Amino acid sequence: MTDTYVGSIDQGTTGTRFMIFDHSGQVVGNAYEKHEQIYPNPGWVEHDPLEIWENTKQVITDGLADAGLDAAQLEALGITNQRETTIVWDRETGKPVHNALVWQDRRTTDRVEELQAEDKVEWIREKTGLEADAYFSATKVEWILDNAEPLKLQSSRGDDLRSRAEEGELLMGTIDAWLIYNLTGNHITDVSNASRTMLYDIEALDWDDDLLAEFDVPKEMVPEVRPSSDENLYGHTDADGFLGASIPVAGALGDQQAALFGQTCFDEGDAKNTYGTGSFYLMNTGTEAVSSDHGLLTTIGFQLSGEPVQYALEGSIFITGAAIEWLEDVDLINNAAQTAELARSVKSTDGVYMVPAFTGLGAPHWDGRARGTIVGMTRGTRKEHLVRATLESIAYQTRDVAEAMEADSGVELNALRVDGGAVKNNFLCQLQSDIIQTDIARPEVDETTALGSAYAAGLAVGYWDTVDELRDNWQVDREFSPEADTERVDKMYDRWHDAVDRSLDWAREDEAEGDE
Repeated sequence: MTDTYVGSIDQGTTGTRFMIFDHSGQVVGNAYEKHEQIYPNPGWVEHDPLEIWENTKQVITDGLADAGLDAAQLEALGITNQRETTIVWDRETGKPVHNALVWQDRRTTDRVEELQAEDKVEWIREKTGLEADAYFSATKVEWILDNAEPLKLQSSRGDDLRSRAEEGELLMGTIDAWLIYNLTGNHITDVSNASRTMLYDIEALDWDDDLLAEFDVPKEMVPEVRPSSDENLYGHTDADGFLGASIPVAGALGDQQAALFGQTCFDEGDAKNTYGTGSFYLMNTGTEAVSSDHGLLTTIGFQLSGEPVQYALEGSIFITGAAIEWLEDVDLINNAAQTAELARSVKSTDGVYMVPAFTGLGAPHWDGRARGTIVGMTRGTRKEHLVRATLESIAYQTRDVAEAMEADSGVELNALRVDGGAVKNNFLCQLQSDIIQTDIARPEVDETTALGSAYAAGLAVGYWDTVDELRDNWQVDREFSPEADTERVDKMYDRWHDAVDRSLDWAREDEAEGDE
């Protein structure tokens, strides 16, 4: 067992990483490659699927070299990916008909507003657990079929894309499906990624005919949906291909679900928060799809072979780590590491609150016209107060989502597992514990997204026998417990709501269009 490993392809928004894990969940190989961000028009974001595939092959090769391993020593490959990003490609040639439309892409906003005007938002939410939004894949596929060919590749057959799609000549999928297709030749996605398309009924566990009809997506295009950890395997790599070995591809999870899995949040009530550019807070709700009355998304967490689907509630916070980047942009700090020292140098913010609604507010407020706001400044306000207020805003936004989670699920949060770059900041972790008034646990291995997909693949092939083994692998780097006075924290949190109120609905119509 010591000389075999599991590999994880972590295909993200800005780049692709390949990591190799041993049986104890430790990293033994690592490689990364960035890809181009393409902005054809304001508010449009694209990636080149062929560049992503080439980079994937490169990082796998480089990761094996970094670890000094042969491909044959990999017992399985898992995939985790940027969610919602959508590709349409030719079944026969494997060539995309257009660039991928990235999850951030807003070109289908008008279509979403049509759905809102037609009172279809609740209908979509009941089936998919999602808000009707350009974020998800459905309107992206619709746009590609209606618009891609005039913009890019003309069909050699002379047929339009819709006709070819109906004939079964075109395939669609999220990034995981694109990579599985290129690795194995099979058209497969997992339940967690299917649940982010706005085309999949998360309780019936099938593509929904009515939604497919609404967005005019032929059923012939959509991938087969499999468990996130699949003992029947998604397929094998080509022994004559770039790896020179036949390796099972056996697990896939959308990136935030992969982090949930990597944090071993296998039981109802387990929760994690990933602190990146924004933050994604997920709570396992067990085998029940819990509907949200408090601005959260209901989504599929994961599924193991032969077991029921595990659902999750998700709160998406748009700006957390990016607020720290903003402090750098305006020269209040030189680097992110400085924030802890500056924030600790003052006892409080002196009544200053910062609401980092630079791109609107996500869960649980969902106000696209909210804008970044600083309130409570006096002549005595210094940069230390602004830096501390920015860190506090990350903690307050997380408490907003945590309280929505508890209200929707009826489960009281006892501890929160955290990961992502920002959690290296001990001051922020302690602040988060104080403001939520719960324990915060930071794991030793913080690459939980890649680890989660490796776990899913390894379980499928028996590299790990049970999830209990994975729980044993999970080790705490440090725990943080509440130290602040509860009454004082609650008063500060109430004042935070006053600051949020001042940020809401700030952007006017013409300003909002300018932002796009």
